[in-house]
Amino acid sequence: MKPPVKRIIQLGCLVLLGVVVVFLVIQMLLNFGDVAAAVGGTLAALRSIVVGCVMAYLLYPLARLAEQFLLAHKVRRKPARAFSTLFALLILLILLVMFAYFIIPQLVVSLPPLVQNLPAMIERFYAQVSGFLSDHGISSDILDDLFRRVEKFFQTWLRDDPFSRILELAGRIRSAAKNILNFIIGIIVMVYVLSGRDQFVGQAKKLLFALCRKRSTCNRILVHFRAINRIFSGFVSGKLLDSLIIGILCGIGLSILRIPYVPLISVIIGITNIIPVFGPFFGAIPSALLLLLTDPGKCLIFIIFIVVLQQIDGNVIGPKILGDSTGLPAFWVLFALLLFNHLMGFWGMLLGVPLFASFSYLFWEGVNTLLRKKKLPVTTGAYLNVKEIGEDGHFTALEHAPIVFPPLLFGEDSLLSRLKARLARAQESEDEADGPEEDFRAGEEPSGPADAPAEDEAPGRSER
Repeated sequence: MKPPVKRIIQLGCLVLLGVVVVFLVIQMLLNFGDVAAAVGGTLAALRSIVVGCVMAYLLYPLARLAEQFLLAHKVRRKPARAFSTLFALLILLILLVMFAYFIIPQLVVSLPPLVQNLPAMIERFYAQVSGFLSDHGISSDILDDLFRRVEKFFQTWLRDDPFSRILELAGRIRSAAKNILNFIIGIIVMVYVLSGRDQFVGQAKKLLFALCRKRSTCNRILVHFRAINRIFSGFVSGKLLDSLIIGILCGIGLSILRIPYVPLISVIIGITNIIPVFGPFFGAIPSALLLLLTDPGKCLIFIIFIVVLQQIDGNVIGPKILGDSTGLPAFWVLFALLLFNHLMGFWGMLLGVPLFASFSYLFWEGVNTLLRKKKLPVTTGAYLNVKEIGEDGHFTALEHAPIVFPPLLFGEDSLLSRLKARLARAQESEDEADGPEEDFRAGEEPSGPADAPAEDEAPGRSER
């Protein structure tokens, strides 16, 4: 009998592969720190790629709009693709130039005087609060202790260990320069991604159809990816546009109200507005504290203005731009923010809502698929009052006993009539309790006049 050489070679290769995998896993566990550093370095090297892909994803609607416009005017596809990519790049550069020309100089002008005058502002605010407490007879010992601690912290931070502060500043400058370099490389990556987006999409679909056995599975995956893309693109691009509008409106409103530090506060409000739910508070609290140290009256005006602006944003601007892009109720939006903030920090607060909306969409699509296989309805309202479902698919509804409310004011059974009757019974019981005591008092003889003669007779008898 001929030995199964092919089978022996396959088993030998599998055993060798298993030994190699076990060896690599052991080495990774023994050198976990080095492996983590290598993975972190790789991710840092790919950061510019990630930045470029993100910018391409955000600017894709503009590039697609420009390309469709050029194709509609009889421009060939290749030149239309090149011009649409240049249009998206031009929009990005215009936004960067506007930020660098209008915002950065204002921040540079506003921040140094603010940092220089901050101790004097704190001291003046402390004097005002201390005087107010003294005028109303309230002790200011707690305020004195808090002020001394704050002053000690600033003095320690500014004077102690200047060499470490210089090193820390140098490290931050190095990190900022590295981020700027990654951003520039990211712009180049963005151009390549936008210009070759059809090829990338085609390659991804080609790989998907090659790996999946059933074409129906591939079609379902593509449908889900389109829905997730609609959720992300609608939320992210809409939120950025909404925050830009809010920042501009905040700057205009603060200028009209003559509130100081307009550029700084407008930038803070616009950037933090990107974060859903909590963003307005994150931007308004430090700005209000800054104005409180400067002018408490302006601080109160600013708080009222921010409340009005956020109401306009939440009820008018936001729904018009965002619409129902995520489909999440308010409770799940808050849940997503808290969960992803714990898992991913700041980026979790930015992307937590669309991520959770995508997971929710996939989860309920899976639930609906299982319900369709069981030939059950997929609408949520169909299960609202369900008591049980028979084997034949018949729904039995819960029978809720109606709540009967009596009339409030009119009729013998009204609440007002019942209240009057109860008050009348209470008054009758009080009268019955007070009646015997009054009769007993009425039957008693007055003790004063009867006792007076007896007291008068006693001295006479003693005299006799």
